[in-house]
Amino acid sequence: MKDNDNLTIERPTFVTHLECAMEGDRYEADQIHNLSKAGKPLLVRYDLAGVKNALTKDALKERPADMWRYRELLPVRKVTDIVSLGEVTTPLIRLPKLAKKLGGAEIIVKDEGRLPTGSFKARGLVMAVSMGKALGIKHMAMPTNGNAGAALAAYATSCGIKTTIFCPADTPEVNVSEIELQGATVYRVNGLIDDCGKIVGEGKAKAGWFDTSTLKEPYRIEGKKTMGLELAEQLGWEMPDVIFYPTGGGTGLIGMWKAFAELEAIGFIGAKRPRMVAVQASGCAPMVRAFENGTEHAPRWEDAHTIASGIRVPQAVGDFLILRAVRESKGFAIAVPDEKISAALNEVAREEGLLLCPEGAATYAAYQQSLADGRVTKNDRVMLFNCATGLKYPLPPVTRTLDRHQPIDYAKL
Repeated sequence: MKDNDNLTIERPTFVTHLECAMEGDRYEADQIHNLSKAGKPLLVRYDLAGVKNALTKDALKERPADMWRYRELLPVRKVTDIVSLGEVTTPLIRLPKLAKKLGGAEIIVKDEGRLPTGSFKARGLVMAVSMGKALGIKHMAMPTNGNAGAALAAYATSCGIKTTIFCPADTPEVNVSEIELQGATVYRVNGLIDDCGKIVGEGKAKAGWFDTSTLKEPYRIEGKKTMGLELAEQLGWEMPDVIFYPTGGGTGLIGMWKAFAELEAIGFIGAKRPRMVAVQASGCAPMVRAFENGTEHAPRWEDAHTIASGIRVPQAVGDFLILRAVRESKGFAIAVPDEKISAALNEVAREEGLLLCPEGAATYAAYQQSLADGRVTKNDRVMLFNCATGLKYPLPPVTRTLDRHQPIDYAKL
């Protein structure tokens, strides 16, 4: 086995068509699409009976540990169209001290910060860009709160696709700088991410770019679903009891729910599903409000604000898909305040040595809150998603100093 076998060996492909997530009508595969005629996301469908005959668990064991090991369940047909910067299998990190402290069962963090550009956005954007390459797209545009734009810039630049990216004016400087450095043209916008999205949508006809916004093209879901494929394999094809997922646009939550259905269809797992928990910030919680109101769609959240900028999404085009997954799994949506997010970030770092991003810290805060109010039990094995490296975010200052020219009282150090 060579380290790049998944990127160089042709494998059978099984995409049959695309399907409107709301209406169910079919669209041709291998053609450029954004939303369906109903203005809803398109889902990639596969000949799952064919996948079942072609792919075995033993075959997977012989493949390199990266997200391309699941090629039969992915939309890219030819290895020449794969764009890769090294999408490794991300580790599962146990938090035994905090599990003991809370009196709960196993707490597992899937640390997506190990991926290229330091976030789980790499999964979705590598698939979108690879399919863009396959379909001959020359210019891609998107709105971003930071990490998605960095991933799009990196992958598109690597294969010669032009990118134009719009981000809210208060996007962290590190994100804006990496987007620009990795070859994109990036603009700050005096608004939120959905305001940036309107610019992308309006410029589609005028500037000629392809709209790569969350769920406005079919393939980011397919990249993000590899989180579900991966964690199932890492846990020996067993499911955790509960998944806490930081939810803005919700592509990953939707993707994982799709992955579990496909894994059952090919016989890799049974009918058991984890309860899916959509984690939002109290300052931007449209899914929580819709879940609690029993509605299928989530109206725009006004005056959205939170330190967890990645989940500051006032309105999501895939709101109904997020809510369906949560309800079908008997899960729930939960909002946590910024002060709890900050406290969770500090606690995990100081107790376990794992530096989470604010959005990842929100999942730990949500678990604490859910354990306290009884929505999860002390017997539930939980999976938390850390969606980016904490090194991208402001860290607390250190003020202690030593003067090497003065006597040092080592007893006080």
